[in-house]
Amino acid sequence: MSRLLPHPLLTPILAVVWLLLNNSVDPGQIVMGFLLGWAIPLISIRFWPETVYIYKPLTLVRYIAVLLFDIIVANFTVARLILGNPDQLRPAFVVLPLELTSDLAISLLANSITLTPGTLSAKLSLDRKYLLIHALNETDTEAMIIAIKNRYEIPLKEIFEKC
Repeated sequence: MSRLLPHPLLTPILAVVWLLLNNSVDPGQIVMGFLLGWAIPLISIRFWPETVYIYKPLTLVRYIAVLLFDIIVANFTVARLILGNPDQLRPAFVVLPLELTSDLAISLLANSITLTPGTLSAKLSLDRKYLLIHALNETDTEAMIIAIKNRYEIPLKEIFEKC
């Protein structure tokens, strides 16, 4: 079964993304979405170095909701900062110590940080123990580290790593 459907969670996600990109729920688009959702993981299976296990699917749903909320709030915050007085911005580089060990979880954490306006994942240390983050306006780096760990890293650890 895993040969015919290598990533069962990815198939419906890709189908939904296809429908959103086409802005249509026509039957032909639904079929095309599921065909692409099935074919893309099947073709790209050799590029996936590890099998993805989701240990807590409800935590994944909550993580996605938190991330979407943070992206929306950060957009308004960055707009206010830029349109307000950009001379008062306090950019900073912050080193985030990582507890994650899974390549997928680290990648998702780095991408989540980059997707949230005002922050950017700049570099992963060679030993994969630290992530360098650039913040557009940050005065309390310790609070930023705690927020990232609580909102992103801990849920990703629960979702993708066996505790």
